[in-house]
Amino acid sequence: MKQSTRPLLSLAILLYGITAFAQTTFPYNGVYDEPDGFYAFTGATVHVAPGETLDNATLTIRDGRIESVAAGGPVPRGAVEVSLAGKHVYPSFIEAYGTYGMPDVERNRRSRRDGPQMESDTDGAYAWNQALRPETDASRVFTIDEKVAGALREAGFGTVSTHSPDGISRGSAAVVTLGATSENAVLLKRNVAHHLSFDKGSSGQDYPSSRMGTVALLRQTYIDADWYGKKNRDEANLSLEAWRNLQDIPQIFAVDNWQDALRADQVGDEFGVQYVIRGGGDEYQRLEPLKASGATFIIPLKFPDAYDVSDPFAADLVTLAQLRHWERAPGNVAAVDSAGISFVLTADGLDKPADLHEAMRKAIQAGADPEHVLAALTTGPAELLGITDQVGTLEKGKWANFIVTDKDPFAEKATVYQNWVQGKPFELKELETVDLADAYDVTVDGTRFVGEVSGDPGSRKMKLSTPGDSTSTEVDFTESGGVLTLRFRPGKEGGYYRINATPRGEGYAGTGRGPDGKMVSFTATPRAATAKTDEKSEDGKKEEARKPYQSRLTFPNIAYGLPDHPETGKVLFRNATVWTNEDDGILEETDVLIEDGKISRVGKGLSDRGAEVIDATGMHLTSGIIDEHSHIALSAVNEGTQSSTAEVRMADVVDAVDENIYRQLAGGVTTSQLLHGSANPIGGQSALVKLRWGATPQEMMFADADPFIKFALGENVKQSNWGDANRVRYPQTRMGVEQIFENYFSRAAEYGRALKAGEDVRRDLELETLLEILNDERFITCHSYQQGEINMLMEVAERHDFRVNTFTHILEGYKVADKMAEHGAAGSTFSDWWAYKYEVNEAIPYNGAIMHEQGVVTAFNSDDAEMARRLNQEAGKAVLFGGVPEEEAWKFVTLNPAKMLHIDDRVGSIRAGKDADLVLWNDHPMSIYARAERTYIDGKEYFNREENESRRQDLLDERNALIQASLDAKKGGSRTQAPRGNSRQLLHCDSVSH
Repeated sequence: MKQSTRPLLSLAILLYGITAFAQTTFPYNGVYDEPDGFYAFTGATVHVAPGETLDNATLTIRDGRIESVAAGGPVPRGAVEVSLAGKHVYPSFIEAYGTYGMPDVERNRRSRRDGPQMESDTDGAYAWNQALRPETDASRVFTIDEKVAGALREAGFGTVSTHSPDGISRGSAAVVTLGATSENAVLLKRNVAHHLSFDKGSSGQDYPSSRMGTVALLRQTYIDADWYGKKNRDEANLSLEAWRNLQDIPQIFAVDNWQDALRADQVGDEFGVQYVIRGGGDEYQRLEPLKASGATFIIPLKFPDAYDVSDPFAADLVTLAQLRHWERAPGNVAAVDSAGISFVLTADGLDKPADLHEAMRKAIQAGADPEHVLAALTTGPAELLGITDQVGTLEKGKWANFIVTDKDPFAEKATVYQNWVQGKPFELKELETVDLADAYDVTVDGTRFVGEVSGDPGSRKMKLSTPGDSTSTEVDFTESGGVLTLRFRPGKEGGYYRINATPRGEGYAGTGRGPDGKMVSFTATPRAATAKTDEKSEDGKKEEARKPYQSRLTFPNIAYGLPDHPETGKVLFRNATVWTNEDDGILEETDVLIEDGKISRVGKGLSDRGAEVIDATGMHLTSGIIDEHSHIALSAVNEGTQSSTAEVRMADVVDAVDENIYRQLAGGVTTSQLLHGSANPIGGQSALVKLRWGATPQEMMFADADPFIKFALGENVKQSNWGDANRVRYPQTRMGVEQIFENYFSRAAEYGRALKAGEDVRRDLELETLLEILNDERFITCHSYQQGEINMLMEVAERHDFRVNTFTHILEGYKVADKMAEHGAAGSTFSDWWAYKYEVNEAIPYNGAIMHEQGVVTAFNSDDAEMARRLNQEAGKAVLFGGVPEEEAWKFVTLNPAKMLHIDDRVGSIRAGKDADLVLWNDHPMSIYARAERTYIDGKEYFNREENESRRQDLLDERNALIQASLDAKKGGSRTQAPRGNSRQLLHCDSVSH
C-alpha cells in the first residue's frame, strides 16, 4: 500500500476556504486579507503537455498561475506542500465548441398554417434577415451557471469557448474558465471565433427555408459586407459592420454531415475564408475530400447507441447505413487522425458531460492514439482559439488549470479527484491516500477471514468470508487520511466489530473493539493472486478492442455502395444492336470500343488487345438516358419564400448518398437535370449531374455545361392551394406572375446597364443571374401547363430579346406547338399524365407526338424518382400514342433532352469522340421486358446487374452480422435505442420545407 505524507482531507477543506482573486477595480468590504494560493504539489506524475511527462515532479502555483514544474523539484519556502504521491496531474480539458453560460434559445415553431413572416422582427439597425446575428457578443451575455460548470468540471474541463447557438451567423465566442468567482474573473478572451451554421435557429422569418437559401444568404452577406466596408452606401447596418469586424478571427462552421462540410468549404473558398468545421461525426466516410479542404475539424464524441433489434420485425426498420454508422462512429477519431486531418474534440452533443470519458475510451479502443486524444482536448483547442499563452499545458505563467487523477483519465475506471481552475480546487471525489488491493487475508483476534474489495475509488465495497465458506458479510468502511475505519458483524447473530487500521508494510494493522466491548487486534495482508486476474482481464479487453469491423465501408456508405471508385477502362462491346441516334440509325451486329472515357470507334469487326471484351450478341447498346426534369439526389427542392429566388443554386443541395441514383442507373439513366421546384415564378439555378454513384456532390456535376434556371407558371406559384393564411406573398394571380417577370427583367436590364457604364454597383446575386438570361448566358426551363401562360412567357421573353429554352410539363403544348416552334422553345413533357389537378384537365397522351410533328424538340421527363427508372418504357408510349417512329421515340429520352440542355455535342448519341455514357440492354430498349444489364458513365461501369444480384447475399450477411453485434452490445450492458426507420422523402415540384 502507498501512503501520502500528509493528510489531504484537511488540506481540501483548507483550500475550499480560499477567497477569490484580487479585483483591483472592485471595492473590498472588510479587512483586506487575500491569500496568494501558494502551493507545491509533490510526488505526482505531471503530464506537462501531450508527450511530455515528468515523474516524481513538483508543481508550484501562486496567485492562480503556474510558477514552476520540475522532476524532483524542491518545495519553495513559504509554499504549502501537497503530497500527490501515486497520482497523475494533467492539464484540464478545453471545450472548443461550447454554449456554457449562454441564454436559452427558443426554437422557431412557425408552420405554413401561420402564414409568412416576410421581414425580420429584430428591433434596431440590424441585418434584413433575422438569422444573421454577427453582432451577438458571447462575452456580453455570458453568466456563470454553477450547475453546468460543475458537470463540466467533473468531466475534466477547466476552460470553455462559449457562443450563442442561434442563427446562421451566430456572432463571436468568448473563452471563459469554469471558476465560480465572477464573470469578470473567469473571462479570459473575447472575440475568439466567429460561429456560423446552416441552421437559421430561432428566426421565424421565412427566408431561407432551405439549405440552398442559406448558402445564398451567406454568399450575399459576404458580398454586402465588402460593399458596406467601402463606405459607399445609403444605410447603416450594425450587422454588416459586426460581420466585417469578425473576419480576422477563426471562422467556425457547424455542419451535420460530411456533405455539408464540403458545402461550407465551397462557400469559404469562394470568399477566401478557411473555415474550421464542427463536424457531424461521419468524416470517416469521405476522408480524402475533407482532407483536401484544408479545414481543421472539431469532432464530436457523440456516438449512436446500439439498436435494440430483439424484435426481428421491428429490426427491419433499421437500415444497413444506420447499423454501419453505429459500429464505425467510435472509429471516426482514429480515421480522421490517420488521414492527417487536423482536429480537436468536443463534448458538444453528449447527453451529459459525464459521458465524455466513456466516449473517449470507445474512441481509443477503436484505434485513436491516447496522446493525440489528449492533445485534441488541450493543446489543440488552445492553438485553435489563440490562448496558448494562458491554458493548454502546465507551463510557467499559465493559469493553474489541471486535474488530479489516479491514472490515465481515458483508462477504464479512472477517477478524477480534483479539478483546479485558476488555482482554486474543486473536489470531485475524496482524494485517497491508499491504493486498496482487490483481496486481503484478514485476521481479527486470531480469527481468519478473506476480505474482497470491489468498486471504484470513492465508492469501495468490502465483503468478509470465512475460508471455505461461500457466505459473506458486508463491511461498512471509510478511508480518510490513510486510516481505515471498519464496522462489520461476522454472522446473523451477535454484535459488531469496530476497527481503526493504519498502513503497515503492504497491508494494514490496527485495533478496535469487539461485540463485547473488549479490545481486539486487526491485520490485513494483500492476497497476491489478484494481480494476475487483472492482467488476464486487461488482456481480454485488449483482444476485444482489436475485434475487426463487421461492416464494410463503401461509396456511398449505404447498401449497394461501391467498395471502390470505378476506374476508366478500355471496353469492346462486340456484336450488339447499336442505337446510334445519328444518321447511321440502328446498326445490327456492330462493335463499339470505348477508352479514356470516350467512345473511340464504332463499326464491325473491331479489335483491341488491351480491351475487356463484352459479348453483346442479342443485346442492344444505347446512349445513356437523360432526364431533363428530376428532383432526385437533392436535400431540398424549393426556396419558395419569395417570388424570385434566382440567387439559390441546386448544386448547393445535391445529395450524393441518395439511393435513387443507383436505382436510376439500374434503369439506364446517366444524366439528370436537378431542378428547383415550382413554388415561385422565378426559382433557383439548376444542377446538371451525371449519376456518378459514390462520388461527392461536386464530382457529380456535369462539367462545363451551360447554366439553366427554373421558372414556373400556374397554380403553385400563386399559392392557390396554400391556405388562407398564405395570401401575403406577391403574386396571388396569374396576372401578377407576368408582372413579376416584367419587373425583374427590367431591374436586371438596369443592373446590366449600370455595370456596363462602370458605375460602382453593389453586386446582387439575384439580378446577376437574371442578367445572364438577358445576355443568353443562362437558359430557362419553365414549369407550365396552360396555353395562355405559355404564350405570355414567350411574349415577355421576346419583349426582352431572349427566348425560353424549354417548357417542362407543357401538357397543353399541343395547343401552341406551332408558336413554340416559331419561338424556338423545346418541350419536355409527360407521356400520359393528366387529371391530377385542375389545370391539367385538358392534357392528352398525344401531346408529345403533336409537338414533335410541329418541329418542337420534344422529350419525356420523369419529375418522379420511380418513373425515372422506367423512362425507356415512357419513350415507347410515343410510339403507342401518335405513331412516332421508334428511332425518333428513343430520342425523346436521349438525344432530344441532350439538345435541350446544350450537351448534345458530348452525350445523347453513339459517335466517336462523345462521352462513353452507354447502356447495354438485354432486349429492345423500349420493351417492357428490357433490363439494363450494364450502365457506363465516362467509360466507368457504375451498374452491373450480375454483380448487383451477387451483392444481395453479401449485404444480407453483413446486416445479420451487425444485428448479432448489436445483440451482443445490448447483452454486454450497452445503452440501446429503439429501431427507427430512416426513409427518404421523395421530392417533387411542390415539396416545401420550413
